[in-house]
Order: sequence, then structure tokens, then C-alpha cells
Amino acid sequence: MVNAAALPKTIDLAIVGAGPQALTLVTHLLQKKKSMRNRFVVIDPSGQWLQQWQHQFSAYEIPHLRSPIVHHPDPNPYALRAFAESRADELFPPYDLPGTQLFHDFCQEIIRRWQLQGRVVPAQVNGLEPIRERGRQRFRLTFTNGQVLTARRIVLAIAGGVPHVPDWVNALPQNYPPERLCHSHQVDLRRLQLAGEQILIVGSGLTAGHLAVGAISRGAQVMMMARRTFYEKLFDAEPGWLGPKYLKGFHAEPSWENRWQMIRAARNGGSLTPAVLTKLRRLERSGKLSFYEQCEVQSATWQDNTWQVSCNHPEAHHCITHLPIDRIWLATGSTLDVNQWPLLSAVREQYPLADVEGLPILDKHLRWPGCNLFIMGGAAALQVGPVARNLFGGKLACDRIVPALIKETQMHL
Repeated sequence: MVNAAALPKTIDLAIVGAGPQALTLVTHLLQKKKSMRNRFVVIDPSGQWLQQWQHQFSAYEIPHLRSPIVHHPDPNPYALRAFAESRADELFPPYDLPGTQLFHDFCQEIIRRWQLQGRVVPAQVNGLEPIRERGRQRFRLTFTNGQVLTARRIVLAIAGGVPHVPDWVNALPQNYPPERLCHSHQVDLRRLQLAGEQILIVGSGLTAGHLAVGAISRGAQVMMMARRTFYEKLFDAEPGWLGPKYLKGFHAEPSWENRWQMIRAARNGGSLTPAVLTKLRRLERSGKLSFYEQCEVQSATWQDNTWQVSCNHPEAHHCITHLPIDRIWLATGSTLDVNQWPLLSAVREQYPLADVEGLPILDKHLRWPGCNLFIMGGAAALQVGPVARNLFGGKLACDRIVPALIKETQMHL
């Protein structure tokens, strides 16, 4: 691990975040230009690659990825298939979806092969300010420990979403234990004993499905409630979005508002994979799970150590209203709006930027217009497309960012 105290005062490139997208960027950058190895730092509070990603998979007990075997952080699309040769039982149908442990082991192998062990600086960036130094534009990064780093270029590879919380939750008095009503990102199944409990899970996506399966395996009764009908979809966006079939039309679309509508339609809210929905239907038939569709919570009251919940669906309301509920989990996703990112306030002030529904309008290299700040992940969706936040979205982002980083390097040699 790089000690934050041993950091240089200035660096060519600072990558903020150490998730799959950051790892993808580093391998693609080094493949194209080996001399970049000593010109960048990766900064993440955990001080480790993929720590948050792995925590989430473990906390939800997710057995395998939703992405096919060719999507991963290594530049060679077939590297994971070769790695999995002797572990075929860890590939899941229908498209050889890699098992969680297999993918974890493969990523550790990538980190070893590209000699990236110990390259993540354990620090939290809480300030990012564009400055001018000797007439050249730079960035001053401030860490929570007060340390300062000057970087010529920045790549933000952070998820950046804020957990979405329904209005009825915000109206509640804070008279309940926090673990009895929480957002899915705060749930860790491994730490819970749920035997005999009644749990309400709000949301229709894959996270809701994994939490339901995990809770029932621990002896809970589960209700799944969503504003929509629960439906199945193998991937969270159609495979056509992974190549020219749909992306060609998307990139040809001149209106950013229309692109935003295309992204929204492609992702279409939360969906379950066929395998998970089949498992849930089986649990429903055995009496351990109830689905409440086209249904929303109207109010909740915490009394006598349980929740009393009312909803807007007449039949469901009749079933639920007298039922004591032990826990409510909100698998309601997150909202992404770069205008709300405190880290970018100084950048927005100096380099105002247009956005559509919180998504920034970046240049073709995913650069914030006017300065050397690049953005990966879901926030780059207007340029990359609906899969921007996924593993393959990381590769599409690299195809745009890496050429700009290399070109800049050559210009400044």
C-alpha cells in the first residue's frame, strides 16, 4: 500500500476511486503506454482495489455477475475465459456469467499481472480545486487529513450516486432504530439473524431480489413491493447497447435531451434476471414470499417495536395494514446529479457546464469542458450510453479517455 505521507507533491495524473472502472482505466492506459506507470496515483479511502464492489457482492450474497464473461477490467476480452478454464463450474448460464469468487480471483490476478499491488493510496479526497501554476492549469486535491496534492489531470472514477429515499420516509419522525428502516446499501446479510421476522423490501430490481433470497434463507418472511410489475430481463440494458447496433444511433443523436430519454428507456428502472425471478416465484409458491405490484407505501408508523404500514393498493392495503413488520429495506436505487457533488463545486464555479437531469455534457474524450478533468461511470452516460456504469461501460470510457491522456503526455514530453 502506498503511504499517503510518501506521496509526491505533484503528479501528472490522479485517479479518484479504485473500483472496476478505475482498474479498467489503468490496465488500458499501461497497455498503450508503459511509461505512464510512474506518472499516476490512484486514491481511494479503502487503500485497496475493488473494496466497495467486493463488499457489496458479499453483503448481498450475490452468486454471480450479471455481465457476460468477456466484460472485465483486462484489455484482453478473452483473459477471463482463459483464467476460468479449470473452473467451468463457476460459469453460470445462459452466457457464462462469472461466479463472484471466480471474478474476484481473476481481478486479483489482473492486479498482480499488471503489478498494481499497493498502488492505491488510502485517502479521502474532500477538495478539488482548479488552480493556475506558472500559467498552466492544474488541480489542487485536498485530503481529509489536510494533505495536499497537485495534479495536472484528474480522472473521477466514482459511482457518485446518492441513495434515493421515497418521500414518505423523509416525513417520518426519527423514533425508530436505524437498522429497522434502511437503504439497501446499508444492509449486510452476513451480520443479520432474521428468523421469524417479517421484512418489507421496497423496489423491483436485482438488489431487492438478492436481499429477499438472503432474508428468506435466514428464516424471514418477505414482502416485495414495487410501483411497477416485477419483470425479468437478462441484462440491465439490451445487449444491442454493447455495440454499434444501438450505440450508432445514440451517438448520431444531436439532442442531449433525446439521448437522456434513450438512456432512461434502455435501463427502464429495476428488473430481475430470469434466474432470480424464477427463484422468487418458487419461494412465493412455498408461502415464504409475497409480491405486491403496482403498489406504494403511503405511510409507516413505528410502534410497539414494529412497523405499521399502509399502501395505496386496496387489496394489498387490506393484507398489510394489520401486519406487524420488523424491518423495511429500501432497494430504491440511487440518484446521480453532478450538481450535487460537493467535490465538483469549485470546478463548476470556474468552468460552468451544461447538464441534462444531472448528467454532465462532456466532450468526446469525457473531459469537463475547459479543464483536464475526465469522468467515468454513470455520470458519463450522455456520451457512453446506457451501460456507462457497467463493466463494459468502463471499457467504452477508456476508448475515449486513454487516447486523450496519451496524446497529452506526448505533447508535454
